[in-house]
Amino acid sequence: MERRAALPVTLNVRAALASVSVALILAILKGHAAWISGSVAMLGSLADTVLDIVASLATLYGVRLAARPADRKHRFGHGKAEAIAAVFQVVLISMSAFGLIIRAIEQWFDGAETGAAHEGIAVSALSLILTGGLLLYQRRIIAQTGSIAIRTDNVHYQSDLLLNGAVIVALVLDGFLGLRGADPLFGIAIALWLAWGAWRASGDAIDQLMDKEWPEEKRQAFLRAASRHPELDGIHELRTRTSGDRDFVQFHIWVDPAMTIGEAHRAMDELEARLMAEFPDTEILIHPEPTGQFDPTTEMTA
Repeated sequence: MERRAALPVTLNVRAALASVSVALILAILKGHAAWISGSVAMLGSLADTVLDIVASLATLYGVRLAARPADRKHRFGHGKAEAIAAVFQVVLISMSAFGLIIRAIEQWFDGAETGAAHEGIAVSALSLILTGGLLLYQRRIIAQTGSIAIRTDNVHYQSDLLLNGAVIVALVLDGFLGLRGADPLFGIAIALWLAWGAWRASGDAIDQLMDKEWPEEKRQAFLRAASRHPELDGIHELRTRTSGDRDFVQFHIWVDPAMTIGEAHRAMDELEARLMAEFPDTEILIHPEPTGQFDPTTEMTA
């Protein structure tokens, strides 16, 4: 089990390191472009990239912490560190969007003009290429590990594609076509897109922190797999949750009251082995009960 878990950890760390590297390169390029052009759209893109660095570092720390095995103080492991890192990213994205809106409004009323459009467009085009490559790499990692922290980072960088494209359009309209006001308007549009991306990215992280149940399709698949054992008379009290790259399941099973403790234990071991083969990286807790026993004051249906 430890060897199987090591591969997702390594892949997640590599994806996080790739994010940090790309963000550092882009921050240097965009800082120079924002300085010489005075573009609020480029400034917004720079602010987003600086936050990318912080968010990617948080992601790196989160995936490394989440990979640590359970200990005496964290019996269920450290998987929720990924969700916490994702929430941290959402907060940073939201702050970036708010600050960018304020800066765009100020530039709109000041009537400031942009310059050095050629350099700004070149930097944004290069950003599109680097960001696109990072997104493709991250998606490969997500498909293999399902990391929520990397998935949130990917959502953020998806917005970067639109952001860099918007910067190019804003510089063309403002710098070459003389449409004053296009740059701050695009800056506001970029900020609103970032805020929307933060809202979307927050969902999965909050679901993990709140121990939300698995999707219904996955729950039903688990129930079907668990019901195949011939010595079980029924399943109830199914509870599921996800933490990082691991799933947790607990449920009650009805067995023949005539079975000995040893026989019931053997049946549970067989069932657990079958379920773990179909649902790897899942921690399963099974509680046996005599067939028909049911407490309506505490128990829920599967």
